[in-house]
Amino acid sequence: MKAGIIVFLIIIYFGFIACNFNDKNSEEPSTVWDTLEVTASAYNSLSWQTGAGGANITAWGDTLKPGLRAIAVSRDLIKKGLDYNTPVKIEGFDSIYLVKDKMHYRWKNKIDIYMDKDVQKAREFGRKKLKIYYEVPVDSISKNKNIKE
Repeated sequence: MKAGIIVFLIIIYFGFIACNFNDKNSEEPSTVWDTLEVTASAYNSLSWQTGAGGANITAWGDTLKPGLRAIAVSRDLIKKGLDYNTPVKIEGFDSIYLVKDKMHYRWKNKIDIYMDKDVQKAREFGRKKLKIYYEVPVDSISKNKNIKE
């Protein structure tokens, strides 16, 4: 009888410590979505548009493939948190895009949306100002605020 009680208590003990009592809703998120208004245009993976280095190769060395949801960003946006592989929501688009390419230094506050090899689609998109929402770590926001203050 004593052995049965001990076994029962051991089972209860290990069952209790295996439970996760952390309330996931009370945890603070590790990332948030920040907003910017940028000038957006479109580009294709064609050598006459992309310059040296191969039409399908990004500045970070990724290979562009049809169907890839990718954008290129001006280098000033990289400093604002739109670094390599940052998830980005683009106003007017349903999908989430990833930062896969960076643009020439001459561009400021600009993104290029990758549109495969469909030149007509890219031309129809044109150039416009729109909002983007990008994911940033929460701790980087507090670091940036401390720098500005």
